[in-house]
Amino acid sequence: MNATTMAVRAGLRRGVIELRNTLSSGQDLWNFAFPTVILMATMFFTRGLTVPGTDFSLGARTLPSSFGMGIAFAGMLILAQQLIIDREDGTLLRAKATPNGMLGYLIGKIVLNSVLAVAGLLAQLLIALLFLDGLRIDSPAAWVTLAWVLVLGLVATLPLGAVIGSLIENPRNMGLVMLPTMGLIGLSGIFYPVSVFPGWVQAVAQVFPIYWLGLGMRSALLPDSLAAVEIGGSWRHLETVAVLGAWAAVGLLLAPVVLRRMARRESGSRVAARREKAMQRAM
Repeated sequence: MNATTMAVRAGLRRGVIELRNTLSSGQDLWNFAFPTVILMATMFFTRGLTVPGTDFSLGARTLPSSFGMGIAFAGMLILAQQLIIDREDGTLLRAKATPNGMLGYLIGKIVLNSVLAVAGLLAQLLIALLFLDGLRIDSPAAWVTLAWVLVLGLVATLPLGAVIGSLIENPRNMGLVMLPTMGLIGLSGIFYPVSVFPGWVQAVAQVFPIYWLGLGMRSALLPDSLAAVEIGGSWRHLETVAVLGAWAAVGLLLAPVVLRRMARRESGSRVAARREKAMQRAM
């Protein structure tokens, strides 16, 4: 068994252990459940509103869009935050000290965040079915579409999260990423059709993966008639694959380079300096 195979197996075991620890932590479970509670409340109170030009529930339209948003959060923001925290407390330095330890570490994080993203999606769907109608959950084609959008979305966003986490050292600087991301969510048609926005807003939204993740999820779970309110009047599956595939390619090319550079710069003195700054902030 070569070193890479051993690192992959170690990473899978690490992911299972971190998942078990997450599920046994009350604080982690609350952090996982709280966004779902907020989203469900939003959809419940908008279930009586309708998508412009249709009689379809705006709450039901928002549900699959929120799935796309959740994938983007898990891939880009949560993974980035985990990298930054583990960098500050020395976890990454310990991983670097073992053969192929960084590979195992990254695989563990990918397993953890992928499983949590899927679990969050299913939990939201099951709860929403109690008060939302019109979703295509009885169609095999819908589940196939949901599956490939989910997988491609994770491949497109997880490497980006690794890049972001490698570039930011201080957890307090996550706001530099969080605020623009929240702005993109507002522009990307997650809570309201982007087709009603000005043309320049539509153009900006289509550059980033959040819009395409929301569109792909809507194409899976909403009736085909709802495609009329989307840009171009269709679900644009080919364009979804092309844009998410392009982001995946960029991330997969950049992530190994940026991660190696970050790992080379890690040292005991840098970890100690970050700990001292963290203690000063806490005092």
